[in-house]
Amino acid sequence: MSHRITPVALTIGASSTAATPQPQPRQARVGFILLEHFSLPAFTQALDTLVTANLLRPGLFTTTTLGLYSGEVVSDLGLVIRPDTCLELTRAADFDLLVVCGGHRTGLKNTPALATFLNAAAQAGRTLAGLWNGAWFLGSAGLLDGYRCVVHPEHRPALAETAKAAHVTSEAWVLDRDRLTASSPAGALQMMLEWVKGLHDKALIEGIEDILAFGESRYRRLTPSPKVSVSPALREVIDLMDSNLEEPLELAQLAAYAGRSRRHIERLFKEQLGTTAQRYYLEVRIIEARRLLQHTELSMVEVLVACGFVSPSHFSRCYSSYFGYRPSRETRLVK
Repeated sequence: MSHRITPVALTIGASSTAATPQPQPRQARVGFILLEHFSLPAFTQALDTLVTANLLRPGLFTTTTLGLYSGEVVSDLGLVIRPDTCLELTRAADFDLLVVCGGHRTGLKNTPALATFLNAAAQAGRTLAGLWNGAWFLGSAGLLDGYRCVVHPEHRPALAETAKAAHVTSEAWVLDRDRLTASSPAGALQMMLEWVKGLHDKALIEGIEDILAFGESRYRRLTPSPKVSVSPALREVIDLMDSNLEEPLELAQLAAYAGRSRRHIERLFKEQLGTTAQRYYLEVRIIEARRLLQHTELSMVEVLVACGFVSPSHFSRCYSSYFGYRPSRETRLVK
């Protein structure tokens, strides 16, 4: 990565008997630009990585949320967020990393104020990132030319058209020099871990991973299947499912995005996971619903909408069939 945060030199006294203090890393400043209908899961995965790092070593990172304008921003789950500040009250150069947080329903439209802000950050040598379809806004500002990047599969054609000199891949996340992009919540976590890895030692990364690996982590998604090795083709389909819970994709759409036939995808699931694609997708959504019920304050209706269920009765039937009890009986673990 071309932009690295370097330790601040400490002034050492002249006494020959005094121990030489170890230099402390400079605090890294991260700004999250929250666009309307941004993906709350992707944002919280990235944020949780930094919060966890500060738990292990206090003061490593500061985080600031920014809106395009003053006022509130609505996330993809309908939760209203009031950013700490807005672009016009902030200098882009004040941040070491700026993350553009998009979402499934975030409109792809040019915003001059955002493009100007991002270009100012790039000219100051700052690192830029995009979550979900955040890469599109980087590309539309001319900041992905010559870079590898990722975007949510639904927006790949739009990004390829907007940023013709960028190399748009189908991976979950990409770190290419001073550009970071992720197409899903899971990709956001790995993207941020990789960025932190470029600043700090391996022990910190392992500590973050150990904490976030627990099933009870506030944001980390559980998976319905054992940790098994799957082929790259199947992994791409699974990543697509993981990125599209609120509005599940049809099997034909999954096949089209992955560049495979429906029959091929069904065969991959049967041979490598011993289930059908539809059953696996349903399990992912049900387990995510359980995590949200246990570890967030979302209402039942908000949870079922976030996980792509069409009605309370449909959600209750699927949940009861999988876990053996109704979702209304789920234990809330949040304080």
